[in-house]
Amino acid sequence: MFIGRKRELDDLNRRYENDKFEFAVMYGRRRVGKTTLINEFVKDKEIIFYTGIEGNEKENLEGLSKSIYSLSQDFADTSSSFASFQEALETAFKISEKRRIVFVIDEYPYIAGSYKALSSILQILIDRNKDTSKMFLILCGSSLSFMESQVLGYKSPLFGRRTCQYKIMPFDYFETKDYYNKFSSTDLAVIYGITGGIPLYMSLMNDNLSVEENIKTNFLVPNAYLFEEPANLIKQECRDPAQYNSIIKAIATGSSRMSEICSKTGLDTGLTTSYLHKLMSLGIVKKEMPFGTDSSRKTIYALEDSMFRFWYRFIPDNLATINRGLTDVVYKKIAPQITSFMGGVFEEISKQYLWELNRQGKAAVTFTDLGRWWGNDPKNKCEAEVDIMGTSDDKTALFCECKWTNENVDTGVLDTLVERSKLFSFTNVYLYLFTKTGFTKGCIDKAKELGNVELITFDEMMK
Repeated sequence: MFIGRKRELDDLNRRYENDKFEFAVMYGRRRVGKTTLINEFVKDKEIIFYTGIEGNEKENLEGLSKSIYSLSQDFADTSSSFASFQEALETAFKISEKRRIVFVIDEYPYIAGSYKALSSILQILIDRNKDTSKMFLILCGSSLSFMESQVLGYKSPLFGRRTCQYKIMPFDYFETKDYYNKFSSTDLAVIYGITGGIPLYMSLMNDNLSVEENIKTNFLVPNAYLFEEPANLIKQECRDPAQYNSIIKAIATGSSRMSEICSKTGLDTGLTTSYLHKLMSLGIVKKEMPFGTDSSRKTIYALEDSMFRFWYRFIPDNLATINRGLTDVVYKKIAPQITSFMGGVFEEISKQYLWELNRQGKAAVTFTDLGRWWGNDPKNKCEAEVDIMGTSDDKTALFCECKWTNENVDTGVLDTLVERSKLFSFTNVYLYLFTKTGFTKGCIDKAKELGNVELITFDEMMK
């Protein structure tokens, strides 16, 4: 059953109906559901579908030729490939002059890597045929850096040719709810955290089982799909996977600054920088700076994918025990740390909630961006951090603190957030406290006294 992606699917179908040439660029990290979305879109349409391989030019041309031959009975000889990529693509465009076809090249970075002139040939053919062709061309890829620079970038031969683009992101928490019927809201938050909102990983979770049972059956037994999934992805995408694994593990276990990562892994800055760029291109690592600043001195690195964060935090150090079949022993070891792991997940869910309020016009501040802030607190002579911060202008800001804990949030947490908001010169300040459980009476009374505070429990976020 296909769930989600309604906005993207509706837009694709709307564009298909106009019967004009369309060129869509679709990209996103592996397993995020790009191909599933395309398959849903084309299921009742005439299609040429080719998936590029990590092979040479000849192999990819042979595969593309077979895909084009499969569309029509008009070819006298289908035993050999087209003479060139140009001939193959010209044939596809010629077919599309008379009837609407969807032409999908999945894993485009692979095929374009095997034949460097492919984008230039496509550009020439698009310019020549766009006014007469009924083709709906879709280029799809998992390498974010390649798709953004070599397809969408201004130096690309294809720059300015696309008619639409779709960066396919993991589902957020609220979209994840559509997948399951039986999880409680808090259990679903953990399921969201350990899958990262990736549809394939979500499909492995069973809402007839508890969170504990899902973690055990999907991560803590040697034959489980997710037991080796991150390591297998790194092997597939990266040369020298051991070094990449060491960097990801360092970040997952608390090293965020370049110096900390280098110290933890033993790698020099140059190599680490190169590896981090590759991981960012795969959508695994993200680079962050304090909200509202562009100071590279304060750059930190974090894992974009919470499933990777979960896996690298808990699995590598327990591999031997898992391979011995001691599933219960490993779970008892990691269970007390899941609340800590969920802190970052809850911050992300809270951001998603704020964005939804913003879309509905219900947020205290109509912000254009949200982010985390960290920096110096000169009064207390220490490092300070704000979980979520957003601004609408140079006078108005919101500050948020998120607590995933079974205890009620007390006045001290609110007092700290008030103090941190005073590190800035905003005159219109709004405060949000998000919590899994609730608030003490003292915190509720203090919030009423201040008048600019929203206290929001996780249950209230679900309404």
